[in-house]
Amino acid sequence: MIKIAVLGYGTVGSGVVEVIEKNKEMVNKKAGEPLEVKYILDLRDFPEDPYGDRVVHDFSVILKDEEVKILCETMGGVGAAYEFTRQALSAGKSVCTSNKELVAAHGPELIRLAKEHCCNYLFEASVGGGIPIIRPLNYSLTAECIQEVTGILNGTTNYILSKMEHEGADYAAVLKEAQEKGYAERDPAADVEGHDACRKIAILSSLMAGRNVDYRKIYTEGITAIEPRDFDYAKQMGMSIKLLALGRETGDKTLAMVSPFLIDAQHPLHMVNGVFNAVFVRGNMLGDSMYYGRGAGKLPTASAVVSDVIDCARHIGKVIMCFWDAQEAQLLPIDQVERRFFFRVKAGEGEEKAKEAFGEGLEEVRLPGVDTELGYVTPVLTEKDFAQRYEKLGQAAVGKRLRMEA
Repeated sequence: MIKIAVLGYGTVGSGVVEVIEKNKEMVNKKAGEPLEVKYILDLRDFPEDPYGDRVVHDFSVILKDEEVKILCETMGGVGAAYEFTRQALSAGKSVCTSNKELVAAHGPELIRLAKEHCCNYLFEASVGGGIPIIRPLNYSLTAECIQEVTGILNGTTNYILSKMEHEGADYAAVLKEAQEKGYAERDPAADVEGHDACRKIAILSSLMAGRNVDYRKIYTEGITAIEPRDFDYAKQMGMSIKLLALGRETGDKTLAMVSPFLIDAQHPLHMVNGVFNAVFVRGNMLGDSMYYGRGAGKLPTASAVVSDVIDCARHIGKVIMCFWDAQEAQLLPIDQVERRFFFRVKAGEGEEKAKEAFGEGLEEVRLPGVDTELGYVTPVLTEKDFAQRYEKLGQAAVGKRLRMEA
């Protein structure tokens, strides 16, 4: 029998215990040996909980117990979670985590530590919740040169944008509704400003490149400036607006960024709505593939953690290879990235200024019954070139520009 400890008995931690207990027969069969949760680490007591008798408050109890072979770290943050993970790996205990902050900040170090002590650090649940994407990148697609990983990686922002698109609601109203339904935190900044998606694409880009993509260096832009009128133009062009987290190999550099994009109906991510997430992967041999499902939530995320537990149980004393070196990936500066852009201007004065700033090649977009403004799609420009031209519009610009993704 393999003994397990769960660090943190919140939403995901309690879900891990529930998955292991409810699916015990199947989990044990796939692990090849019975699994048992011996300890639950938390500052609180749970006297009414059926597993409350397994709660301990001192991590050293778990660390010193040689029976415990696998830890599930569901605490979050990079303080105690980092220290406990580092100590566990140094003691030869495998760690499975849903903690994207910790993986993005210390992934290469913890993977190396696990390898040195013949155990494993697995993090399937850190990116797509219940969507399997880490394992496909590490195992299923190992024959591929991965050229691109692009995802809708945050259910909160996708829910907000979907409601704005389909119901015409404004951002503030939908955010409030998302908070009431529990899809958004009281302080939603990590989601709506793109920080959550940033850490996730840092992890995926690092696995794609095999080198470390520092999340602190990734260009990140959220959805707070998106207006209902932007969706009117998107519909007019047969497009949608999604917050995309993008990782792409460009020669000897890696492009990594998070931003709202206009995407057309042919893009695989166009149909991903509500709280659902999806990851689009392009390989040089397979071509395009996509992984779709619930990117968050108690049981989907817990299920991903338990899948890692099963993998660790199958490989006690063996290292599961993960190609993520500490060497820093060279990021492509955002100013050098080329693409088309969409922007809005006031009618009259704005039309003249747009033509002065951008010259020929603009595609005009007008909304039926709207004569106070119009939109333009640019030809392919670098981010730097567009920004310099757009600045010349001054007060004639309306709203905020949007990037376009083919």
